[in-house]
Amino acid sequence: MKKWAELALGIVTSIGGFLEVGSIATSAQAGAEFGYQLLWVLIVGTLSLAFLMEMTGRLAAVSRRTYVDHLRQCFGVRFFMAPLIVVLIVSFLVLASEVGGVSIALQMATGIGFQWWAVPVALAGWLLLWRGTFGVVEQGTAILGLVALVFAVGAVKLHPHWGEVVRAALPSAPAHDRARYWYLAVSILGASVSPYLFLFYSAGAVEDGWTEEHLLVNRVTAGLGNVFGGGLAIAVVVVAALVFSTRGIRVDRYEQISLLLASPLGRAGVALFLATLCITCFGSTLEITLSIAYLLAQGFGWEWSENLKPAKDARFAMVYTVVIVAAALPIAIGVDPLALTNLSMTLTAASLPLTVVPLLVLMNDREVLMKHVNGWMTNGALVLIALLSLVLFVAALPLQKLGGG
Repeated sequence: MKKWAELALGIVTSIGGFLEVGSIATSAQAGAEFGYQLLWVLIVGTLSLAFLMEMTGRLAAVSRRTYVDHLRQCFGVRFFMAPLIVVLIVSFLVLASEVGGVSIALQMATGIGFQWWAVPVALAGWLLLWRGTFGVVEQGTAILGLVALVFAVGAVKLHPHWGEVVRAALPSAPAHDRARYWYLAVSILGASVSPYLFLFYSAGAVEDGWTEEHLLVNRVTAGLGNVFGGGLAIAVVVVAALVFSTRGIRVDRYEQISLLLASPLGRAGVALFLATLCITCFGSTLEITLSIAYLLAQGFGWEWSENLKPAKDARFAMVYTVVIVAAALPIAIGVDPLALTNLSMTLTAASLPLTVVPLLVLMNDREVLMKHVNGWMTNGALVLIALLSLVLFVAALPLQKLGGG
């Protein structure tokens, strides 16, 4: 039974992938501007992240070492510096946007400008990381993040035509504004398949002491966790399509997104939306901060673990301290959180090849995985994800210019 309690790792990672500021914003924009047409992109993102999490979790469980450890050892320090620097920069921008998401939620709840909330939010996150353990972050975020189920309730209460929702699972060409359509598609994939997600998941598997006995748990966790998160992101698109698209409203401010649940749930819907935005973005803030600290500590061979006291892994603790405070500064000086979110999602999509393509080599290394190497199906899925990542690398920045505004 203790092993199955690790399902929380999948839920907390799916919250970071599908229910944080980037996914909520891009899903709301997609539903408002294109109705259900971009639902297929969320399905692709859900399946891609599920496969990547399963593979990096399997790698960690069998070898008892993280994906970052293997990436550095297998490809060498010189190659490793490229993904290290790129993922560090992109993850930092995403982290700043998550701090902005919490700050915007608090602004809408209190009337105090979001700039004033950025540093207190960062300090609260730092204090939890400093005093807490990985289990506190994992279990707490998973449990509190369940408030996001309110999106599913809102979608059901709006009585969508479910046949149209199902048909949207098949890709279709946009009837208007093709550049904007594909820009949002790239942004959704960037929000759904951020490298920090499967790097965090791999480190979490080591933190939780996974072994080969956890392989089934890993498979179920990666699958159910992403079905949970992806399903709720789909609910956001459905609600936005029925509330905004039918009225011709285009989303360009978080204050508009807060009205998503007002139609199906009244004033309580606004309060629940703010609670969801605040909790899920705060959980993602902790997750990304730890992911960056894991990346640097594992990359440079430092002692690392959120379960150790800061004095035992001082450099690891120093990294998350500096990173979370620094991420608050752009928001504190007034950078628009929604604009930062959209930019960071595009850059995230462009960075994917550096972490996805090397996985093809590692997941077929019998010296590391022995009999647990990829089979034909998982290799086929990984090849498709790698090709998708290369397409995103080429298309992301031009689409940001053409369709990002």
